[in-house]
Amino acid sequence: MAGSFKAFVVNKVSDHFVSGILDMTRDSLPEREVVIRVDYSSINYKDGLAITGKAPILKTFPIVPGVDYAGTIQMSASPDLHPGDRVIVNGFEVGERHWGGFAQYAGAKADWVVPLPERFSTWQAMAIGTAGYTAMLCVMTLEDQKVRPDDGDVLVTGASGGVGGVAVALLAKLGYTVIASTGRPETQDYLKELGAAGFIGRDELTGNGRPLNTARWAGAVDVVGGVTLANVLSMIKYGGAVAATGLAGGGDLPATVYPFILRNVALAGVDSVLCPKPRRVEAWRRLAKDLPEAAIEAVASTIPLGDVPKAAEDIMANRVKGRLVVDVNA
Repeated sequence: MAGSFKAFVVNKVSDHFVSGILDMTRDSLPEREVVIRVDYSSINYKDGLAITGKAPILKTFPIVPGVDYAGTIQMSASPDLHPGDRVIVNGFEVGERHWGGFAQYAGAKADWVVPLPERFSTWQAMAIGTAGYTAMLCVMTLEDQKVRPDDGDVLVTGASGGVGGVAVALLAKLGYTVIASTGRPETQDYLKELGAAGFIGRDELTGNGRPLNTARWAGAVDVVGGVTLANVLSMIKYGGAVAATGLAGGGDLPATVYPFILRNVALAGVDSVLCPKPRRVEAWRRLAKDLPEAAIEAVASTIPLGDVPKAAEDIMANRVKGRLVVDVNA
């Protein structure tokens, strides 16, 4: 591997975050079973929180953020992983407690590493990224809860974001009628391209609703949480389910038990960080099978490593549509 390489590093000095691109050496890498030459990372909501300091995401300093990355194995002490293998890494507190993807090289534990499906390039893998992988886990969860396309409309909240956009595309491809909720009307044409059949404004789900509202949806993917999730639960049809995976709208859940005991509604949490490896592999297999090629191109744009701080501010200000792929070599 190269004698030196570039990395975006965050440090904490006297309670202030200091960050920038530094030249690193091989000795800088943490001791891990696998060394990966990173092609691309991506910037996610959690990265935005970490880099801007709006939440205590980063657990150790100095650290390279970036909760996911894709590239090629350079060195491996694992019998199941070999130099030249194209792989994906995300979760397991990568970019929080462990060296993340905003660098040209990274060290990883073998258990963190997932083979990249042959269909995808490393750019496409990060265009999908943690957000798309999480969206696939949500879709799989609705399937586990027996929500079927002919049961009725399915709602996706936060649809203009990374998880929401991929969820819209996947559900539409699988035959569901998808209703997209977004507070950004200017993204409706984009969401129609992904497969959304209808829209509701974010404001319709943010008021203080009744314990039970009119039943409207067979299921939902919720990335917002808070009052929005409470209202969504109150509008799910009998026997329906919600896959919940975000808290952009808050961590509280001001709901009642009525949807659960009167409509037999299921609320299923979806975690992407500690998800077991077999389900991770299955999620990426399903993405390779079910995510339309056009959707990958539609949801993502590319930025260089030096633009990460600005992108973090933009994602926190809700100025980002879809996914931002980070070219760590640009």
